[in-house]
Amino acid sequence: MGKREFPIVAVTGSSGAGTSTARDAFGHIFYREGIQSLMIEGDSYHRYTRSDMKKATKLAKQQGRNLSHFSPEANLLDELALLFKTYKETGQGKIRQYLHNEEEALQWDMKPGTFTPWVETKDKTDLLLYEGLHGGMPEVRPYVDLLIGVVPIINLEWIQKIQRDNETRGYDTESIVEAIKRRMDDYVEHITPQFSHTDINFQRIPTVDTSNPFISREVPTADESLVVIRVKKRIIKKYNIDLVYMKHMIENSFISRRNTLVIPGTKMTFAMEVLLAPIIEDLVKNSKNALRVKKKKKSDRHDD
Repeated sequence: MGKREFPIVAVTGSSGAGTSTARDAFGHIFYREGIQSLMIEGDSYHRYTRSDMKKATKLAKQQGRNLSHFSPEANLLDELALLFKTYKETGQGKIRQYLHNEEEALQWDMKPGTFTPWVETKDKTDLLLYEGLHGGMPEVRPYVDLLIGVVPIINLEWIQKIQRDNETRGYDTESIVEAIKRRMDDYVEHITPQFSHTDINFQRIPTVDTSNPFISREVPTADESLVVIRVKKRIIKKYNIDLVYMKHMIENSFISRRNTLVIPGTKMTFAMEVLLAPIIEDLVKNSKNALRVKKKKKSDRHDD
């Protein structure tokens, strides 16, 4: 110890998978522990604006190839990796923001579906939190201290996408289903493998019939869901995680395997906070301790 490395936590999962629940849980942890964080959305590292993505997708289809936001070629993964590397070494980095809607765009006097200019961060933070599609990709994984997967079973993910794109974006069901089919190869090849590398997975499963997600009219609620939490044995050992204790804390939960806890869907945020808070505290504490050792060594050299 002696050289400070700023910790990086990545939450990987597709839009609507529950990553916003994870963001809320982290927000509570950061607030209670007084941790200053740099929040990064994966959308900010897409390669194309919304209009350019439509053109690129159309061209790819004409050329007989797939292109989706799941594809590495549709994202700036090298730039994301550089941010992670630079932040880990210095606590700073180069970032931008994707403007999802009119409200966000209005603040910048820009159009929705575009990016703000690149800027160098200036604020001092304790930790970088990434939330997006590619937190477990090979390009960035070496820099991540804690990798968390948030993923529903695939039928539920499709239902959520259909409902969201239909209600908030005005797309018709036929075009949404076509997009799902077009993205499937990319999902299997680039998104699914990331969950084999995650330290902790939170997988939401419905307890109602979702056999045909393309005719479902409602997204199953938290009351109609369970969450399967799988913790890597290495993490259990390193942080002395007691799943039996958590089972007793959370009513109607059970242990399905030695490293897997199943809880009611309504308890997902609570379980995240209980499980993740000690890990986050440890990452930040070790980082700050390294800084103190570095300063002490520098002071000792001056005394000599």
